[in-house]
Amino acid sequence: MKKMKTLLVAMALFVGATSFVNAQSKIAHINAQELIEAMPEYKAAQSQLEKVQKTYDTEIKAMAKELETKMTQYDSEASGKTDIENQKRVEEVQGMQNNIQAYRQQALQDLDKKRTDIFKPILEKAQSTIQKVAKAQGYQYVLDSTVGSGVILADGKDLMADVKKDLGM
Repeated sequence: MKKMKTLLVAMALFVGATSFVNAQSKIAHINAQELIEAMPEYKAAQSQLEKVQKTYDTEIKAMAKELETKMTQYDSEASGKTDIENQKRVEEVQGMQNNIQAYRQQALQDLDKKRTDIFKPILEKAQSTIQKVAKAQGYQYVLDSTVGSGVILADGKDLMADVKKDLGM
């Protein structure tokens, strides 16, 4: 009987402590994507990235136009050339096509690297500000309520206004 009382008291203390810990956990949420897209730095970075992308697009279009011109010229002159000359021209055109494809691949890699380099400080600023505001308000957990992030119901405190205020937006 004494062991039963001890066990019941221990269980009651465990349940009470667990309830106390759960009651103390504060959870908030924020749509991180919306916050980042609202930051002025994001708009400037997006503009900078689009400028670089347009430069690559222009260069690729110029290379493609040069290739097309050369193919048209070679097609019209093919009947007056020897098989060896035509074969060399075919190889030249294939080389140009390969160069365009390689340049396009390199441009995509450069754009990805540039995107990472440009947006990394913005993401870090947003994250550190969210952490600062959450700590100041006593939240232990902040969930990202961006669509598709896994949060099904975001009914708690939304930190968006507080974070924007802290960022001066």
